[in-house]
Amino acid sequence: MNSKMRQYLQPTPTIDSDHPEVIKFTKQQMGDCMTPRDQAIKLYYAVRDKILYDPYSFKPSIEGFRASTTLNNGRAWCVPKAILLAACCRAAEIPARLGFADVRNHLTTARMRKLMKDEIFRWHGYTSIYLNGVWLKATPAFNIELCHRFKLKPLDFDGRCDSIYHPFDLEGNKHMEYIQYRGEFADIPFDQITETFKNEYLSDPSLSDADFDRDVEF
Repeated sequence: MNSKMRQYLQPTPTIDSDHPEVIKFTKQQMGDCMTPRDQAIKLYYAVRDKILYDPYSFKPSIEGFRASTTLNNGRAWCVPKAILLAACCRAAEIPARLGFADVRNHLTTARMRKLMKDEIFRWHGYTSIYLNGVWLKATPAFNIELCHRFKLKPLDFDGRCDSIYHPFDLEGNKHMEYIQYRGEFADIPFDQITETFKNEYLSDPSLSDADFDRDVEF
């Protein structure tokens, strides 16, 4: 593997693929899968469903983004979940990087709209995984229980095609629109992300005590 690809296998301050708990989780979820494709599929569903989606857990810091932190908390928003999947892939020696896009998310809450000023989620995160010579987008954000509860079509990943948000939910309502892609990176572009959040979003310390599942029903 050339030097350019090796960067997508190395641990970083947030993609801590060398952390003992990340390594343990990776091995447990892969089981006896032998091929990188089958391993990546197992890891995708493990991160998607075992880590609950919770945008109220928003903590834009190195510690808050870190894969081992997300694993310990058991819940996170899209960016830390994407980081965890990338860390697991790297722990399994599957090249992975982080991708970002701005999306208009119609599954949101009044509290989130107030903080964000609109429905655009800037720097939405996904994982880009290198399988059989191709980079594939994998989006492990919405866990299966959330999808069932709010009638969303779950995102599947087969290791052959991109897995990105559906434009409509199961009832035909608008769900997710991709506004622009911001690129894919070997590690999180921390300064760019935090600068955007500081400029575009308000802060609300009460988020830590709020219940996303409850709020999204109203």
